[in-house]
Amino acid sequence: MYNNIVKAPEFYKAGIYIRLSEADQGKSYEAESESVLNQRNILMKFVKDNGFIFVGEYVDDGYSGTDFDRPGFNLMMEDLKKGLINLVIVKDLSRLGRDHILTGYYVENYFPENGIRFISIQESYDNFKLKSSNDSVMFIFACNDFYSKQNSVKIRNVLEYKKRKGKFIGSAPSYGYMRDPNDKGHLLPDPEYAPIVKKIFEMANNGVGLSEITTYLNDNKIKTPSSLKRKNPRAKSKYNSIWTISSVKKILKNQMYVGDMVQNIQYKRGYKTKKKLAVPKENWIVVKNTHEPLVDRMVFEKIQNNVKRTNITNITKREKRLFENLLYCKECGNTLTIIYRKNHNYWTINCNKYSRDPKRHLCYPHFMPYDQLEEALLEVVKKTCKKYLDAINVPNLALELKDIKKNNLKIEARIFDLEKKEKELLNKLDMLYEDKFRGLVSDEMYKRIANETEVLLTKSRTEVKKLKADEKAIQNKTDDLKEYEDKIKSLIDLENPTRELMQAIIDKIVIDKDKNIEIIYKFSILNSI
Repeated sequence: MYNNIVKAPEFYKAGIYIRLSEADQGKSYEAESESVLNQRNILMKFVKDNGFIFVGEYVDDGYSGTDFDRPGFNLMMEDLKKGLINLVIVKDLSRLGRDHILTGYYVENYFPENGIRFISIQESYDNFKLKSSNDSVMFIFACNDFYSKQNSVKIRNVLEYKKRKGKFIGSAPSYGYMRDPNDKGHLLPDPEYAPIVKKIFEMANNGVGLSEITTYLNDNKIKTPSSLKRKNPRAKSKYNSIWTISSVKKILKNQMYVGDMVQNIQYKRGYKTKKKLAVPKENWIVVKNTHEPLVDRMVFEKIQNNVKRTNITNITKREKRLFENLLYCKECGNTLTIIYRKNHNYWTINCNKYSRDPKRHLCYPHFMPYDQLEEALLEVVKKTCKKYLDAINVPNLALELKDIKKNNLKIEARIFDLEKKEKELLNKLDMLYEDKFRGLVSDEMYKRIANETEVLLTKSRTEVKKLKADEKAIQNKTDDLKEYEDKIKSLIDLENPTRELMQAIIDKIVIDKDKNIEIIYKFSILNSI
């Protein structure tokens, strides 16, 4: 098919690609025919029988074919670009992917144009040979994509039915529960961790605070919920081995512990996306009394009221201080919390991380009176701003800002036009591919127009990249001028400072354990004064 375009190399350095999705693992017939071991055996035999040089294998176990952001696939693409391999072999086309647009792009465009041989054993597809079986490849791509879509709909319908029947369909039960070995959709109390959940509710019901409960759990080295979840070892998210107030609160607010099955709290927009969105509480699927409760319902409701009241008291019913949300701990990077000591009628600050669990010494204490700190900080900020105001020329600044805004508008307009053109070119490619699939355009015309469009796309993207770099360079130069026309008048009136003004001027204030203070301003010119 492509032997008139790409000169065949003297020898082939083969990389075998293997993929197994989570959906495949759940099917008995797939487990036998599509397992990683089965794919590997078939591919290695093919490599040996054809005398190819085996370089390596690339495996994605538990990844969907509709998403091409897979670690094994990405590594294979890097090795192709480096020239470590020049031949890719898969068991069947669906292993490479099930999205017909992207799969078609790699097989029909990227591989041949970069001199990469691609073979799919099951369909007898080989892009370096003129074979009649190659002609059906686009139909197979579309079928694989359609299969994924239909399979997604069927799975959603089945899961929806199970949810409404009160069957658990999640990946891992709530902390303190385990799956019933005789009924995977039914939950049983976990003999090891159910007592921990009961202890947490007991302490909360007896008036023990969240911080004390957290300390108790950490002091007794009790495993956290996240540390028990069997996540993919390649996942970016990390386990939290330490209990926090947030993790304790999450348990206390979980309705599952009264014996109710609570599901459908998140959803995905479509079968090709991983992003999950929150479902409004009124649309959750809640089936009562489906499993053994770990806490009495009345006790649970009482604790909900206490937690809710605590949130209102601590968050909403107090005034915001001048430097609120600007103070940070030098050692751990957490915010320094401002607290009102009602019994002593004064404000203090301390490291948020340290105060959450003081006994574990997760950080250092930064305890100090807030009012004295505010007075000292305000004096420094006033002096810095006054020095700056004495040095600048306001009329000249206004003219400079005007010129900069004009240049930025021109760049933004050009970028907008180019990005609009890029979208049009991409739509053109999609439509062209569909026309080829329907037989409306020949392979030769498709390749010619696709190549011309790719050239235009590359040219457009290069210009956009340069313009954005220019825009960023201008942005960096004008950071110290942005919003100054509005801010200068406010700076002059520092006798009556506001929180909004402090937020506009200051990026953050960093304080270390020895009470050394560093003010970092949003405008670099102020940092140098």
